[in-house]
Amino acid sequence: MGAYWQYLLVLANILGSVRCTQLPFRIPAATAEDDWDLNRSPNPNATGHLIFDTVHSFLQHWPNTRYRNGHNIVPGVVPVGTLLYHGRSDEQIPSEPQWAATDPEHSYAFCRGSVEEGCWQLTLSATRPLNVLYFDGSAAAKLTDGPLQTQDIVAWGEIRPEMIREEYTRIDALCTWGRRFGVDGFVRMEMDFEIMICDFTAGLEVVTLSHLTSDKPAFPGPRWPGRKPTYDIDSPVDTLDHSVEAFEVLHSGSWHNLYPGETRIQLDLARLVSFYDTALVPSLMAQRLGQKRYGHQLGAITPGDIAAVMERVERAVHTPHGAGCGVDWSTLLHTVAERYQNRLEMIQYLLNSSDTGENVMKKVQTQLDVMVQPYRLHSVAVPTSALSDDLSWSSPIYELCATTHTKHIHSSSTLLALMAESEHLLLRAIDETNREICRVVTRMWAEGARAVGAVDHDSVLVYWRVQLVALMEWLDWSAWIKCDPACSVEEMCYLPTWPFFGRTPPHSPGGGGHGGPGGPGHRPHSPGHGKHLTDGGLTMGGNDPNLNVSGA
Repeated sequence: MGAYWQYLLVLANILGSVRCTQLPFRIPAATAEDDWDLNRSPNPNATGHLIFDTVHSFLQHWPNTRYRNGHNIVPGVVPVGTLLYHGRSDEQIPSEPQWAATDPEHSYAFCRGSVEEGCWQLTLSATRPLNVLYFDGSAAAKLTDGPLQTQDIVAWGEIRPEMIREEYTRIDALCTWGRRFGVDGFVRMEMDFEIMICDFTAGLEVVTLSHLTSDKPAFPGPRWPGRKPTYDIDSPVDTLDHSVEAFEVLHSGSWHNLYPGETRIQLDLARLVSFYDTALVPSLMAQRLGQKRYGHQLGAITPGDIAAVMERVERAVHTPHGAGCGVDWSTLLHTVAERYQNRLEMIQYLLNSSDTGENVMKKVQTQLDVMVQPYRLHSVAVPTSALSDDLSWSSPIYELCATTHTKHIHSSSTLLALMAESEHLLLRAIDETNREICRVVTRMWAEGARAVGAVDHDSVLVYWRVQLVALMEWLDWSAWIKCDPACSVEEMCYLPTWPFFGRTPPHSPGGGGHGGPGGPGHRPHSPGHGKHLTDGGLTMGGNDPNLNVSGA
């Protein structure tokens, strides 16, 4: 990345760092003439784009590793016939709450026993839809800076950092709460996805109980068979087989990196509860003021807001699965993201190329033409004067672009009447996100269309770069965080994933449960640290500043 581009990044950060009062998240009706003012940017502390991105990232390993502090609780189901896996050191079927993995590579890490005794892997199948509650983020990471906070609130009605290692106390508390509402388990993510199963005899049947080879010592104690290994991926005392095994846990997790993610859990977005909902949780607005997203957590939530959240969660788990208005919100979110994700990245690439200013401008304008073409009304003409800074002539294009994905919902009294509170929240989040994308894209297009034939290409390119950087930083989509150059066949692009943050000596487990070993390595300094990972070790990779920061 050149010095000029870095300067523009700094400039965009400065422009975006102005503090404003964070207001409850609302999108005004598009009635006033200035509603489609291309100069009016969103409130810097609005949360609609955060709701959009977190919901669009549900059950995807990559974005939830990057931003591990979850802000959502979502009911869902595990469909009939889904296979789950549980590794242990004996042949007993769990008679108490325990953990099951969605991939056998994950559960085999806890299939522990000596070479002589081997270990046991239990494969289970759902005999009915299992009712589950999903915590987003890296909700199984034993870290004090936020990943466990949504669970704390459900389990104990308050955030309890002293319980970070008390995994059996945690699962017992969650299941005690869940039994009142027919909740069968709780979905979390670390290296891969897992389900905290409250009763292995309720809605599950044994498919196989396999006696497998093993050379990992069993955990001590009667409740230890489900606990996680204490070795680290880089530990010098591990055998090569153990390092490969640990790599394969990460590898299996990477299968669910991006959309559609882990499809064996089906979430009901109509019952979503979000801590980014400023009408539901206003007490967190002040804590987020001026904070980078990596620092967002729930530590400042008030007892009153906790009570409101829990009332909403209990109402959500009481509501039958699929009782919303019928809109496929997941697909609608993905439609918007898919439409712009690669195209914005392409424009970023072109603007950062070493071609002449005239050629870059032509190429970028071609991409912008493609992006606005579905909304380029015949009645809108580009002014012949290249001297005017007034771009209001393009506002009808901006309006059509910003409303095209949801206008049919807003205009349907039937749909609006059927929509749950969570669906209205999702609709507003889509509107706010799509609106800002369309504002910036339309503005860039109009500036380029007006400047066709201009001699001063550099001024247009500077304008475009600043606008695009600001938009992409505001959206902050994790699909743009990549290893560059791309990984080879024997490599895997990797974000620091708990507990494999660094080289740590083995030690006795400190309360990991099937949620983690005794202690993680040091956490990374930034969520955007990427590595090329192979079964032979870790090598740094990438020229993107989001990937190359000092850390684990």
